[in-house]
Amino acid sequence: MIASAIHSMSTRRNGPLIKLNCAAISETLLESELFGHEKGAFTDAKEMRKGRFELAHKGTLFLDEIGDISPALQVKLLRVMQEQEFERVGGSKTIKVDVRLVAATNRDLEAMVKSGEFREDLYYRLNVIPIYLPPLRKRGKDINLLCNHFLEKYSKEHHKNLFFTKEARAMLKSYPWPGNIRELENLMERIVLLADTNAVDDRLVASLLPKVTLKDDTFVIPEPESEIAEDKPANTKQSIAQMEKEAIIEALFACNGVQSKAAAMLGMSARQIGYKIKKYKIKY
Repeated sequence: MIASAIHSMSTRRNGPLIKLNCAAISETLLESELFGHEKGAFTDAKEMRKGRFELAHKGTLFLDEIGDISPALQVKLLRVMQEQEFERVGGSKTIKVDVRLVAATNRDLEAMVKSGEFREDLYYRLNVIPIYLPPLRKRGKDINLLCNHFLEKYSKEHHKNLFFTKEARAMLKSYPWPGNIRELENLMERIVLLADTNAVDDRLVASLLPKVTLKDDTFVIPEPESEIAEDKPANTKQSIAQMEKEAIIEALFACNGVQSKAAAMLGMSARQIGYKIKKYKIKY
């Protein structure tokens, strides 16, 4: 999505946007996918085929999972980035291209460079303008927006009219989402399929989230494995209350301080939001 946004907002927006997942293709075929091949270059090459670089001429090429390409292919990729030229597999004609390259990976390329798994010169050639995308659990506002988007999307598909209770929203916001947006989207579809009432409550959400447990009538939500500390307690009613407070503040801000509108946004009554504002000592 970020690659698409970069392309659509650039001077290359009228050119092609070509995408390729490097991890989804075997090493032997990846070179052909990137640079194309000539007729007869290998057994099944019955005709000439253009590669992704050639197809992306005057546009943008997005290479996902760039950290998965082999050392041999890294050399060839570096050359086309440096010289803006290449030869098709089985060919000798040099082809010049004008391509903006956007790459993504979930690997630690710096560590791979130190271990010799990734070429240092290619890493620095790629690392011109890095954009770090934090995990979903660190983007609380995005969680709420994405839940609304996917719930609406799948509700329309299955002809339902669903909404989240405030307790369900608090749980969704506090869940660590190890699978990021793909996990969230899949959960929203399961919720739409399994919900038997219009109100999606925390009990339904908890039943579909892995490792969420019920203890002393309170849902305990697992923390990300990399962030668990021995002296750090699990999420309890206190953390849920903090998230509820933040949600109310955000709603009040979005509604210019009008309590009735903020209450409607959160699925609360005017009396309930008034009580919560006093309880959490919210000033606005």
